[in-house]
Amino acid sequence: MLATRQKVLRRFWYPVMPEAALTADKPVPFRLLGQDIVLWRGKGGAPAALADRCPHRGAKLSTGFLDRDVPEGPALACGYHGWAYGADGRCVKVPQAHDPLRGLKGGAKAHHAASRYGWIWVCLEEPLMAIPEIPEAADPAFRRIDEFHEPWAVSGLRIMENSFDTAHFSYVHAATFGIPEDPRPAPSTIEHTDWGFIMRSEAPVSNRGISKELVKSDSDRTVRVIEGRWFLPFFRASRIDYPTGLTHILCTGATPIDDQHSMICQWVLRNDTEAEAPAAKVIAFDRAVTEEDRGVLETTTFDVPLEMGAELHMPADKPGIEMRRRLAALLAEHDEVEARLPEMA
Repeated sequence: MLATRQKVLRRFWYPVMPEAALTADKPVPFRLLGQDIVLWRGKGGAPAALADRCPHRGAKLSTGFLDRDVPEGPALACGYHGWAYGADGRCVKVPQAHDPLRGLKGGAKAHHAASRYGWIWVCLEEPLMAIPEIPEAADPAFRRIDEFHEPWAVSGLRIMENSFDTAHFSYVHAATFGIPEDPRPAPSTIEHTDWGFIMRSEAPVSNRGISKELVKSDSDRTVRVIEGRWFLPFFRASRIDYPTGLTHILCTGATPIDDQHSMICQWVLRNDTEAEAPAAKVIAFDRAVTEEDRGVLETTTFDVPLEMGAELHMPADKPGIEMRRRLAALLAEHDEVEARLPEMA
């Protein structure tokens, strides 16, 4: 499945960067599903997103500036001729005109932008679903730790399948939490939802090094009680509960830059304090785990087949198989609607 060729994927929300990365001072470029966009903060600091191309003479708007001398500003101004555009894409200023602030009826292509969980989210077309709901994010018992956002040379579906794959622990994560002498994956169950699924599993893991401090257990082994929530198409919030009472929720968006690259946006929610587990140590452990994953994932093929017979499978692949089934159904439903549009017109 090549993500950029699936029009329906343009109708989902994707995290693109932390709030702090989008300041009120200048626009920031981003590529989403193969399309260049530009983000900036408009009225009241609200995020806004446009196609990164000025419709006047084709210059990149991301090389422009924020014009605060317009009603309902700031607006995004092109660095070529100063034409400025509002959050809805409408041209609100033409400096060379007799009445500069009269603007034009036309403008740049606007996209949906929002802030949630401390991150900027973008949806290129009318959203099919809301931004994923993470109830613990509103619970004062949990703190948020932003871990990283960086491009990986891997498709979003590979990232998501890996996030729910318990069979790779003993091999890929042998140095962090895997148990090399016991490669048998933990059994799991799947609860289907409108937005994706919930996978539940109890996985024995090693508890060594910095993990003992973070989990608050001196035992060499512990158990992860996993409630992994997958949201169509490429987002997960995996809740891990430990016997010590610690809850660690990994929130990961594999935002498709293009068919071969994803912006991996990851943060965690934990029900402890900075004094109990310094954020730097939490990040260090999770980074070690993700780097192990990255070393393997960036060797995988990026055009993931949705057909069952195209790759071999084992019982532990059940979550990934369900992802492929749901995505195939989504694409088929979208194609059917597209095909009937002329009849309905």
